[in-house]
Amino acid sequence: MDMVRLIEPQDEGELALIKSLLDGNGIEYFVKNEHFGSLYPGLSLPFNRREVMVHASELGRADTLLGNLTRRFDPHEAG
Repeated sequence: MDMVRLIEPQDEGELALIKSLLDGNGIEYFVKNEHFGSLYPGLSLPFNRREVMVHASELGRADTLLGNLTRRFDPHEAG
């Protein structure tokens, strides 16, 4: 099953909130660069960005769950 980008969290607190919401609602996800990004906190480097990925079939449900957090960019853009 294809994974697509849901959101790029702005900081560790937002990532924790997103993970909690997805976990609590049984939505499987993967955080791209989750641990690598924490090596350089606060730096906005291309390799430092974390992206929360979900199964394409769960994108609509996850987008609805996260509400305005995902409105920063087109959540249906494949990443």
